[in-house]
Amino acid sequence: MNIGFDAKRAYHNQTGLGHYSRTLIQSLAENFAEHSYYLFNPKPSTTHKFTQKKIIEVLPQKLLHKKISAAWRSNFITKEIEQLQLDVFHGLSHELPLGLQKLSVKKIVTIHDLIFEKYPHQFPFIDRIIYRKKFKYACQVADSVIAISKQTKQDLIELYNVPEKKIEICYQSCNPAFSIKSTPQELATVKEKYNLPNAYLLYVGSIIERKNLLLICKALKKLNSDMPLVVIGDGKEYKKNIQRYLHQNNLTDKVIFLNDKPIIQKHDISIDLPAIYQLADVFIYPSIYEGFGIPILEALQSCTPVITTNVSCMPETGGNAAYYIDTDDDEALAHAITTITTSASIKNKMIQNGYLHAANFTNKKCAERVMQVYTK
Repeated sequence: MNIGFDAKRAYHNQTGLGHYSRTLIQSLAENFAEHSYYLFNPKPSTTHKFTQKKIIEVLPQKLLHKKISAAWRSNFITKEIEQLQLDVFHGLSHELPLGLQKLSVKKIVTIHDLIFEKYPHQFPFIDRIIYRKKFKYACQVADSVIAISKQTKQDLIELYNVPEKKIEICYQSCNPAFSIKSTPQELATVKEKYNLPNAYLLYVGSIIERKNLLLICKALKKLNSDMPLVVIGDGKEYKKNIQRYLHQNNLTDKVIFLNDKPIIQKHDISIDLPAIYQLADVFIYPSIYEGFGIPILEALQSCTPVITTNVSCMPETGGNAAYYIDTDDDEALAHAITTITTSASIKNKMIQNGYLHAANFTNKKCAERVMQVYTK
């Protein structure tokens, strides 16, 4: 097959959508080398390259298209898609080009989440209008819609009336780096580099209301423990609310915002993130809603016990390995932290279950599932 991708985020996005796009494309090319993969990129990238022989980059060629590359991506690439005689075109992040419905190519779009519909107050009004128009169009013209979780599938059915038979669930994979055990020397180096405590709780994610970091802070107040919380991520207004709460409750010394440290400006923390997970005693992810919750999987692959919430897709991602709590129960969270950090048998059982569960989300399995959708 000749398979095309909207590869803007694969080449230019440094966060979740970019990681998903790059990982999937590379995994498909590695595991299904009999096919050709055409990556439609609106402008050259200086940060990401693909080296597999069967991956072909497609850039705008006309001067006008180079100048208005966004319009080329959303409107004009249909000519190239037709000329290349693609069998499948896959929009990796919620979008498909306008006019694609006129072509015979099979059309697939991945919808990661509908967070802007569930929590509209967290998004500017004009952004919500644009997202809704793009998402609905993509779901309408697509032959298949890939949802990255059962939660996203349910949201697509309830909010956009997408026919259930049109939706395929293809879970995300996790970067294999998180399953590689760091050596004692590597752990010691990372611990010293970031001045990490000997024992700590860990949170990784944006500091926004939906992620619910305040719940951990409230649990810290109830804990009879000196174990601090290391936070990797940043935010604005909600972060100020968190810091205000910590100050009012004399908890400032118990929370380390790693992104505020000068060391983060000098190093790419993503390289050291697996070791930071492995050094942590417990990973806590109290989010209220996610499309998939990739940090949960990162922690499980790192052999770190996970506490998360019992809502949205978190039980899908955490499986039988995580400790689940209600989204507003700081007492339960404090109890969970105490239980895991004081019982070696419970902690070891969670680690064992977590590693086994995470094995269901490898790059190869993710690529195989998506290839099934292409073949179907």
